[in-house]
Amino acid sequence: MKVWTKTVSTAMIAGALLVGGVAGGLWTGADRAYAATAATTNGVINVSGSGEIMAKPDIAYLSIGVQSEGNTAAAAQKANAAKINKITQLLKEKWSISAADIQTSQFSVQPNYTYNEKEGQKLKGYMANHTLSVKYRNLDKIGQLLDEATNSGANNVDNVQFSVEDPSTYEEAAIAKALDNAQSKASAVAKSAKRGLGALVNVTVDGGEAQVYTQRENAMSKSIMDMSGGTQIQSGQVTVKVQVSAQYEMN
Repeated sequence: MKVWTKTVSTAMIAGALLVGGVAGGLWTGADRAYAATAATTNGVINVSGSGEIMAKPDIAYLSIGVQSEGNTAAAAQKANAAKINKITQLLKEKWSISAADIQTSQFSVQPNYTYNEKEGQKLKGYMANHTLSVKYRNLDKIGQLLDEATNSGANNVDNVQFSVEDPSTYEEAAIAKALDNAQSKASAVAKSAKRGLGALVNVTVDGGEAQVYTQRENAMSKSIMDMSGGTQIQSGQVTVKVQVSAQYEMN
């Protein structure tokens, strides 16, 4: 947890100043609700603030899987293993993706049943599923990669998730915005209390670091729609967000 603090000697008393819709609507929604506490000599104000930075993603998380059916569990698994091995080899050899960036995220072999009123539940066979979670950084070629994976046997290509690998790159700018937001709220509280806003005495970055709100693309549906001309995946932008809790003196 990141905390900047300045010692303040005050005797705190219970109390709250509830302020909403101040100064012609400086903030809206969830930002309207915040509290301020007052002291007997020097008042203090506790507020929260948020800051967001839009960033170009530099990494994608791909979900590439294979499902196979068989009369027995062993047959389903054998068929599935051959396909997933072929896909893994493609990713490593042609696409130069390291083993550290390829991880099994799901594996199962389960019975597959059918049901009708006459015969009831009946075992149809078995279904094997193996899904890989893949980190990939050349975002311009994701569509081509998914097309080749599908041609190699992948039949369960799920969401593509875009993100930034190192959020700290954008953290300083997001913190500055969050503090500006917090100070605007504190100023409105002080004004409503007919006081002046004093020094910033304490700041905490909630959660300890910036959070990345990722963008998802449904790769399976996109692949089906665009197969004739090759899959096109758009990376767009992601949001890097910081939440802070701040404390100010009142003059």
